[in-house]
Amino acid sequence: MSWGLLLTAGVVVAAGGLLQGLIGFGLALVAVPLLALLDPALLPVPVLMIAATHASMALVREFSHVDWRGVGWAMLGRLPGTVVGIWIVDSLDPKGFGLVVGGSVLACVLLSITTWRPQPRPKSLVTAGFASGSFGTATAVGGPMVGLLYQNQAGPQVRATLAAFFVLGSGASILGLLVAGQVSAHQLWTGLALVPFLVAGFLLSGPLRKKFDAKGIRTPMLIVAGTSAVVLIVRSLLS
Repeated sequence: MSWGLLLTAGVVVAAGGLLQGLIGFGLALVAVPLLALLDPALLPVPVLMIAATHASMALVREFSHVDWRGVGWAMLGRLPGTVVGIWIVDSLDPKGFGLVVGGSVLACVLLSITTWRPQPRPKSLVTAGFASGSFGTATAVGGPMVGLLYQNQAGPQVRATLAAFFVLGSGASILGLLVAGQVSAHQLWTGLALVPFLVAGFLLSGPLRKKFDAKGIRTPMLIVAGTSAVVLIVRSLLS
């Protein structure tokens, strides 16, 4: 990877880390379609690595607010979903992979703006966990499925619960991909190289959390994510 590409990817990751630190999600929605446009090799392992890193830091910051019961139910669905995600990675060619990435991001954007307000109950958590495991492992976009269930909860609980779920879920996805032979040394080094950018975005989110309205940030974030997803889908169809 050239230094220019690494720097550009790093800026994208820092912006995603800042957004996720402020509102509890956004790293994958913003970063994944943009990184896929830059270089498909940046998915899914490097993004899963930075997602796990961000989640670990967020979990330490707000550990006392985690809804561990909800995390448990969601992980019950995430683990079998991870197997489906590994199959997707193993089966698709670059064009198909681009379509899946763009389609999953666009679906998450549409879910995020819907007036549907599901609650974090066992059945819905298991279902969302399964979808998160499938798409999170294949494309690194797995947070919005569970985040949708917690959208009406208090900010600290949303951020902390999603962080705990991301730590466990991303770890399971990386381990599953490793066992399936879908993890290369290049992907691991790339993920490590992007971590400092992620940390910078996360640290910046700390003092800004009380100064910015999460709803005001959410709208432009979804616009960027949706536009990037559409561009990725069109490019994949034309390739």
